[in-house]
Amino acid sequence: MKEGSGFTHRQSLAGVVRFNSVDLHELASRVAQAGAHALAAEAAHLEDMIAAVMAHKSAISAAAHALARLDVSSALAERAAEGGWSRPQFEDGQCLDIVGGRHPVVEDALAKASEPFVANDCRLVGEDRLWLVTGPNMGGKSTFLRQNALIVILAQAGSYVPATSARLSLVDRLFSRVGASDNLARGRSTFMVEMVETAAILAQATERSFVILDEVGRGTSTYDGLALAWAVVEAVHETNRCRCLFATHYHELTRLAEKLDALSLHHVSAREWKGDLVLLHEVVPGPADRSYGLAVARLAGLPTPVLARAKDVLARLEAGKAKTGGIAAGLDDLPLFAAAIQAEPQEADPLREALANLDVDALSPREALDQLYRLKQMD
Repeated sequence: MKEGSGFTHRQSLAGVVRFNSVDLHELASRVAQAGAHALAAEAAHLEDMIAAVMAHKSAISAAAHALARLDVSSALAERAAEGGWSRPQFEDGQCLDIVGGRHPVVEDALAKASEPFVANDCRLVGEDRLWLVTGPNMGGKSTFLRQNALIVILAQAGSYVPATSARLSLVDRLFSRVGASDNLARGRSTFMVEMVETAAILAQATERSFVILDEVGRGTSTYDGLALAWAVVEAVHETNRCRCLFATHYHELTRLAEKLDALSLHHVSAREWKGDLVLLHEVVPGPADRSYGLAVARLAGLPTPVLARAKDVLARLEAGKAKTGGIAAGLDDLPLFAAAIQAEPQEADPLREALANLDVDALSPREALDQLYRLKQMD
């Protein structure tokens, strides 16, 4: 390397000799320093911006809150205008009077397929506060239950509702036992989840609550399921006394209409036409005349030999049912829910008795620990 060439020897390796110029070295140093300076400047600008935001946090929070309210209100208004929704009227007392109610999600899905949605009325007023809804699968029972719950939620959120008109009183809580799901992570089957949710409803619902119950008792045997559904209907009527829609396939429950004053029977209508089932999706007064289970199975595509065999088995089962009086034979003489509770003797609970007899204030720490161990052994 000649002197005055502008290059300086930097490093010698086995097969490589490296040179660098003073100008390139200074340029590389400035590039490296520029990256560090950029990061420092960015951090400084971020701190300045955070300080500016914190200085105006109250105004920014108020603006965000106002924009959020405008966003929700405009979205609800737009949806109400597009869907022809109406303004709900709130009244005192126990009232839920919906005329021409619709399910907004199902209605939109049907509209995309150019199919109409069948609107239905729901009137839970005064002594008609519990509806027992029967009818075939796919007839619209679950949709009817859900749409009324959605209308209640929308109304109390300050929105217009998907109905021709709606009069309702305020609901303190809304309970739903609809659908089937397992909780395998916690070791709960579908029926266990159903019973846990039903128990929560019976324990917490008040006279001002609104409850929808769909197919309670379907996850177990016919006799167990009918017995549970029967008892739940009576408990809702006699104890909770709330507005309730109860959908079921147990036609035997229709006998409760003769005993429970605030219960009325309704069903989703369907007709058979030339061997095919026509679902009308209309909720009308009175119990369903039949379940149309085989007709629904035919719609689902079950093989003809299976349907023929099922028809033969059904004929034999119905003949046996007519002969014995059916699975609900003997229930007509059953006392009402409240009377049955009063007549049922209370079992002794040693643990509760021991706790009641304890004078907690008089126990020393050692005595309290001894009593705790004793109570734990009793459990």
